[in-house]
Amino acid sequence: MQVVLAQLNFHVGNFEKNVSKIVDAILQAKKEGADLIVFPELAVCGYPPRDFLDYPHFIDLCEEGIAQIANACETIACIVGAPCRNKEASGKKLFNSAYFIADKKVQFIQHKTLLPTYDVFDENRYFEPNKKFEVITYKDKKIAITICEDIWALDDEHLYKTIPLDEFIKQGPDIIINISASPFSYHHQEERKRILHRNAIKYKLPIVYVNLVGAQTELIFDGGSMVANAEGEIVKELGYFEEEVSSPLSFYPSLTLPKGEGTGTSILGFPKIESLIDEKNKTERIYNALILGIRDYFKKLGFTKAILGLSGGIDSALVLVLAVEALGKENVKALLMPSQFSSDHSVNDAVALAKKLGVVYEKISIEETYNSYEKTLAPFFKNIPFNVAEENIQARIRGTLLMAFSNKFGYILLNTSNKSELAVGYGTLYGDMCGGLSVIGDVYKTQVYALANYINRKEEIIPYNTITKAPSAELRPNQKDSDSLPEYDLLDKILFQYIELKKGPDELLAMGFNEQVVKKILKLVNTNEYKRFQSPPILRVSPKAFGIGRRMPLEGKYLSI
Repeated sequence: MQVVLAQLNFHVGNFEKNVSKIVDAILQAKKEGADLIVFPELAVCGYPPRDFLDYPHFIDLCEEGIAQIANACETIACIVGAPCRNKEASGKKLFNSAYFIADKKVQFIQHKTLLPTYDVFDENRYFEPNKKFEVITYKDKKIAITICEDIWALDDEHLYKTIPLDEFIKQGPDIIINISASPFSYHHQEERKRILHRNAIKYKLPIVYVNLVGAQTELIFDGGSMVANAEGEIVKELGYFEEEVSSPLSFYPSLTLPKGEGTGTSILGFPKIESLIDEKNKTERIYNALILGIRDYFKKLGFTKAILGLSGGIDSALVLVLAVEALGKENVKALLMPSQFSSDHSVNDAVALAKKLGVVYEKISIEETYNSYEKTLAPFFKNIPFNVAEENIQARIRGTLLMAFSNKFGYILLNTSNKSELAVGYGTLYGDMCGGLSVIGDVYKTQVYALANYINRKEEIIPYNTITKAPSAELRPNQKDSDSLPEYDLLDKILFQYIELKKGPDELLAMGFNEQVVKKILKLVNTNEYKRFQSPPILRVSPKAFGIGRRMPLEGKYLSI
């Protein structure tokens, strides 16, 4: 049996383009002599479709797409993901399903059993879980078709009561096929390999795993489709962050691959995930994910041009480099908006970067505008010392200027706030928190430095002075971030433990962190939820990003001491 893995980038609701991609891949695989081609989860409609699933017309279009795909499946079969109406009298109206199509008709539909409802997933909102397990026979081989989460339930992990493969194995399958839409986080590649390895070893069967690639607003899908043999070795692995359709792979009479294609990656033993990823690989993955996230956000929304405020600081410098890589220098504009508090070296660094990248930039001083605000407010602010109110006025002037350019010239504003700042509320609503997309809102400040050094690995792109100088918002004389925040090395360690690893105050104190620092940071995180609620969508690169994957009450009292 010759099998093709089709790792493609689909667009939610763009049925014409999605179906066209699927049909083109089927026809090409047929030319190459394949027997079966496998596509990702919910490929027909795109993932995640969210509340579009509530519209009957949307499901009608899914069914029309399946009919068009079926018409192309002559002398070749395909497995493709799409929603399926539930014809039973009770339960949710839909299943998340894998369609097995051959001889120009749907031969079998396998529904998804395990519906993740945690972090960024909300599938139980829309879908009814499968309760029937049946292998199909094709080319004299028995195939167990599973969908994404269905292979993530193992007998020593107790999130689910049902282990789908324990049910399928009773029917003696020869091969497991899994179609997925598994979002990227910087360590998820190793987690997937661990899951494939453990399932292959447990059931003594080869596994074909086909994952989605592309970005859909916050969620980035990195591809990395794989084949594991019955010994748990990864013998075929497609690329990451790019579309790819494999050549036909021969599975029987034995699992063989074209010469030189097998990776032979054995992951026996499999240590903790974190120990498998060195910082260089993690940084490179985040860099590639962010570029894909920006590119698809613009492409799928029909935008072409981006604008951002370039301060001479490291955050805006990083976002500018990423935007140029994703969209091309001709489609990116930078505004330099110095005030009387801006240092000459920051302005010079911003100009140097813009020139290095070949980006058009404008320099607009906000000093006069700020002075007019001061004059207007003087009768009301008299005898009250300069404080955060005046600082925020500067940020909001800059936000207004950026949005004016956005409205007048059709630019989409890219937000440049990092995760550390968002966590502790170190940002101004309707000022530097403006934007259509938060590019680095899931990137801690220490990771921002790592990304800047990665960009400069061959030559100086981001000025070294931008990387080495003390971080500052430059909203008052001689201001430094460390005036009101712990140093980022310490801050980020505590934030990571609290946000990603969900460690409470007692656990943090037991780890040796200072009590007053812990209390201050946790209070800042919890009391600034209202700001994050109003932030732009954030590209997700970590296991726990702000936004759809972290849902906290705005007015919660927990730990706000």
